[in-house]
Amino acid sequence: MTRVRRWLPGLLLVSPSIILIAVFVYGLLGWNFRVAMTDKHDEIAEIPGHFVGLANFTGIWSEERWGLSVRHALVFTVVFVGGALVLGWFLAFLMEKGIRAESGFRAVYLFPMAISFIATGVVWRWLMNSGTGEHAGGLNRLFHYLGLDVLQWQWFRDPDWGMAAMAIPAIWQMSGYIMALFLAGFRGVPEELREAARVDGCSEWQVYRHVILPMLRPVTLSALIILGHISLKVFDLVVSVSGKQIITDVPATFMWTAVYDSHDPAKGATIASYIVLSVAVFVVPYLIWNARKGNRS
Repeated sequence: MTRVRRWLPGLLLVSPSIILIAVFVYGLLGWNFRVAMTDKHDEIAEIPGHFVGLANFTGIWSEERWGLSVRHALVFTVVFVGGALVLGWFLAFLMEKGIRAESGFRAVYLFPMAISFIATGVVWRWLMNSGTGEHAGGLNRLFHYLGLDVLQWQWFRDPDWGMAAMAIPAIWQMSGYIMALFLAGFRGVPEELREAARVDGCSEWQVYRHVILPMLRPVTLSALIILGHISLKVFDLVVSVSGKQIITDVPATFMWTAVYDSHDPAKGATIASYIVLSVAVFVVPYLIWNARKGNRS
């Protein structure tokens, strides 16, 4: 009875959250996977669909649009994750050196994170206007005024690097958050370790390379997980910038089109399942590593 009295209040406290998560997260995930393994390719409720196993998961790779959307997602992920990590680390490095009005700069860099991807997309859709010359707008118009017409670009309408341009608004929005993570990591390195390295003859670059950067690996991993799962399921930014265009198609927009335009629940559920699995590739190893690290400590 003593043990029951000890854990029962805590269990009662968290049980509503456990039930809601079980039903509306894992329950709906299970329902989605079930639909993905059926031949329900219409929205008629009276036809439940027959079990077809993994046929939808393998068959979708024969569609040209699916391969294109996956390639776009990979390009977006590489540019977004790499750009946000590099820019966030660089801003944190400058902040860590101690600049005047640091709190003001920190607030300015963090402010974009408070804006939704929809608002960000609306603004950057104008900034990334693909018009050139006298018909240019946004950044291309600025380049025209400065006499730098050579820098004018089609931005997200470019058939080859449009998704790289699509990652620029995401980098702008998330780099401040990554800066805050790295800044906390910089400030968490004891000054005694830095001084000991300097006494041993290390230059400032060597102090960062051999002392500070290795201690920032957990922060870097956390930032990588956060950015990775955001990029793999990006939807609102793409739709607000370019709409449902093939040239900027990603799995999330393809899923929306399959369900609401083509009225194909099985295909939409299959795409959603792939998105969940791709995010799990990032998140699950991190959770396992974090749990093992907690047990060792």
